[in-house]
Amino acid sequence: MSDLFDYAREQRAERNAPLAMRMRPRTLDEFVGQDDIVGRGRLLRRAIEADRLTSIILWGPPGSGKTTLANVIAHGTQRHFTTLNAVTAGIKDLRDVVDQARERLGMYNQRTVLFVDEIHRWNRAQQDALLPHVENNTVVLIGATTENPFFSLVGPLLSRSRVFRLSALADDQVKLLLRRALTDTERGYGSRDILLDDDALEHLVRVAGGDARSAMNALELAVETTEPDSGGVIRITLDVAQESIQKRAVLYDRGGDEHYDTVSAFIKSMRGSDPDAALYWMAKMIHAGEDPRFILRRMMILASEDIGLADPAAITVVVSAAQAFEWVGMPEGTYFLSEACLYLATAPKSNSAGAVWQALAHVEQHGTGDVPPYLRDKTDTFRGAAQTRYRETMGDMGTYKYPHDFPGGWVAQRYLPFDMEPPGWYAPKDIGYERQIRERMARLGRDNE
Repeated sequence: MSDLFDYAREQRAERNAPLAMRMRPRTLDEFVGQDDIVGRGRLLRRAIEADRLTSIILWGPPGSGKTTLANVIAHGTQRHFTTLNAVTAGIKDLRDVVDQARERLGMYNQRTVLFVDEIHRWNRAQQDALLPHVENNTVVLIGATTENPFFSLVGPLLSRSRVFRLSALADDQVKLLLRRALTDTERGYGSRDILLDDDALEHLVRVAGGDARSAMNALELAVETTEPDSGGVIRITLDVAQESIQKRAVLYDRGGDEHYDTVSAFIKSMRGSDPDAALYWMAKMIHAGEDPRFILRRMMILASEDIGLADPAAITVVVSAAQAFEWVGMPEGTYFLSEACLYLATAPKSNSAGAVWQALAHVEQHGTGDVPPYLRDKTDTFRGAAQTRYRETMGDMGTYKYPHDFPGGWVAQRYLPFDMEPPGWYAPKDIGYERQIRERMARLGRDNE
């Protein structure tokens, strides 16, 4: 009788569970995204399908499918599956799980898979307590974390686990999951008459930013709080979607003119040294759900294209901001975006690094000339008599002047092909660090003006 009551209670709990939980895929064929790790033929998929899984760490942003993938494993394994959340569970809870796993193995020869959600929340002592049981295979660990495990987990635990990195879902993948929820009659809203406007769907997907759970929660809130019309239809408009996900939409289409216009305004504002305008256009992109990595990539380009040697530190600042962002993520990663943006907007500007395009155009149009004999690699390989004979044969053309042997570390010497006139492609500007370069080149008699 108790089993009957337990089953009824489980069924009731499943029906009352949040939409995101109800719609979690039960098989790998239902799983959306992460094809690079669970696509057909991939190592992790083969291990899951063969029920030969070893300890793994799933690392990825919220809503990327870590818990969902653990749920798929739970449905597919013949081993006992148990779950702990590192936020609420401690060493005592772990000991209970391990004791039960040992008993299960001894009595039924059944192994245990332990899923630890938010595993980075455990301190070193708690992680160390798990280590021997993973090592002796008492439990097979599946750890889920949004933090970089190479910083948040102890080395011995990492060495006994394989790390799989999950990416934020693409917009079309989140869209697929929302549409699946609207049509699924068993777990979703397929039995209800719901009309989700296209612009409302786009807004939910865009603002979710690859977080499927966030999009699902917003859809559920929209459906459950919207009264049906006279025909019994629940219509989710853009206004309803905005309220449901608590962020107002902005005119911004990643594939359309507004996207390119906004990016253009952002770049031109930094190039024009207007920090407020640059922050404004960047804020619009962040608010609209643009990938911060895209913004950082655009700033990397500008750091060389529009600043270059006027401030050589500019590229370093942006690359450091990008690395810091990978370690921290959003929303705190917004600080790194802001710092890089403000640095570029206020830095001295020079487009002289674009001289490389003139050089490439010359090579494409005229081809390449011969390397002067004294610059060729073999001149450094000759020693003693061989070097003397080489210089006697080549004359002055065979003598390389080593700049460090001369005062100031410089000596007049031709480095271009003999049949090519100095083109003067690089012209340092009289601004920032390039002013020093300009002055030094002038002192060396190589002013390119």
